[in-house]
Amino acid sequence: MLARVGGVCEIAVLEAAVLHDTIEDTRTTEAELTERFGAEVAGLVAEVSDDKSLPKAERKRLQVLHAPELSHGAKLVKLGDKICNVIDVASAPPKDWSLERRLEYLAWSRQVVAGCRGTNAALERFFDEVVAAGEARLRSSAPEGAGSRPSR
Repeated sequence: MLARVGGVCEIAVLEAAVLHDTIEDTRTTEAELTERFGAEVAGLVAEVSDDKSLPKAERKRLQVLHAPELSHGAKLVKLGDKICNVIDVASAPPKDWSLERRLEYLAWSRQVVAGCRGTNAALERFFDEVVAAGEARLRSSAPEGAGSRPSR
């Protein structure tokens, strides 16, 4: 996504994009990533990793709060991740996700990406397109009256 849509060619950023969930979803440590992939890649992965010891709502709040403070490379990784997640949530969500939860995820993703604006115009434009298409798809599939109000 980063290379194809955004023209990103920095190897460390592309490697970090592939590894972005490693610290939070496995037992892999930042030190292990540093040993295998170098400090730059490990640092980018650490920047975009959530602290899983915190409650989910707090992790989501912190993503919005910290997005503007991320390095340029970490913002690129974040943009690519949010684009892919929005596509998945709109078209092939987990079976137990309600329409409301899916719409809330898209609205929250907009908040996170707002903090990454000014990083890569092509990725930002593509995000806007996929989130708008996802919202339209979800709203058109909703029963009359469901999902008609914006989620906050």
